[in-house]
Amino acid sequence: MTALPLIVKADGSKEIFDPQRLIVSLERSGARPFTAQRIARVITGSVVPDTSSREVYTRAFALLRREARPVAARYALRRALLELGPSGHPFEDFVSHLYRAEGWQVETRKVIRGKCVPHEVDFYASHPEKNEFLAAELKYHNDPGYKTDLKVALYVKSRFDDIFNCDPKVRACSIDRGILITNTKFTSEAIAYAQCSGVELLGWGHPADDNLFVRMSRARIYPITTLTGLSRAEKRILIEGGTIAVDEIVQDRRTLNPLHLSSTRVGELLAEAEGLLELPAAPVHVMPGAPLQRQMI
Repeated sequence: MTALPLIVKADGSKEIFDPQRLIVSLERSGARPFTAQRIARVITGSVVPDTSSREVYTRAFALLRREARPVAARYALRRALLELGPSGHPFEDFVSHLYRAEGWQVETRKVIRGKCVPHEVDFYASHPEKNEFLAAELKYHNDPGYKTDLKVALYVKSRFDDIFNCDPKVRACSIDRGILITNTKFTSEAIAYAQCSGVELLGWGHPADDNLFVRMSRARIYPITTLTGLSRAEKRILIEGGTIAVDEIVQDRRTLNPLHLSSTRVGELLAEAEGLLELPAAPVHVMPGAPLQRQMI
């Protein structure tokens, strides 16, 4: 059996190319097993030593797009989050939209008094049915190889500790959960610290059973940048106009008016958007011993 080549990941490290991992990723995006296996065979035959993971993704995306645009759109979801930048505000607005879809009432960029000083949190959310109140710190990155590290986790923990250490005799303590959210990944040190200290994390691939990808697919909430039928410039126009998610254009096609598109293109975009929203929730693959979310204490 021919040895599989090493490929270069976004962070510069190398790993052995794993066709089965590609198949799982394609199927998780909604591809049929036969389609996923056929694409994996084609990609495997073209991968040479030091091929970048981005090249593997680009080839797989192109092949998948020929089969079904909605599935290709979800396969490109991680890249779509990177396109929300360069500032972090669109990501904050998107995560707020996701939480609202999950039944939360959300306020963005809210100032909350801590025991020592006031803190501006990226968003504050309450869930009437669950009687839960949380604050979140969001860290947005344009670089797919960048990981939110231990230093950030320590900083966020100290901020929320100050908020949590309020005296109910002096004022209402309006937060009982704090969470650090990123569009990329966490370093192993940040995850280890979170498990030990009780910091709640949400990112791409973490936690294994309830990560950002799983949450988006379950709620059927995707960034507008997911749509493959939009150019980068068109995506930017929509974001700057306040349209941040795919479901918004399905609910009201007038949100596409700033693009001045032909009726044919509007129809194509809506068909892709509706197909994306109709995809079933991604299956959850929980690895043995994978950490679950813990409440910050």
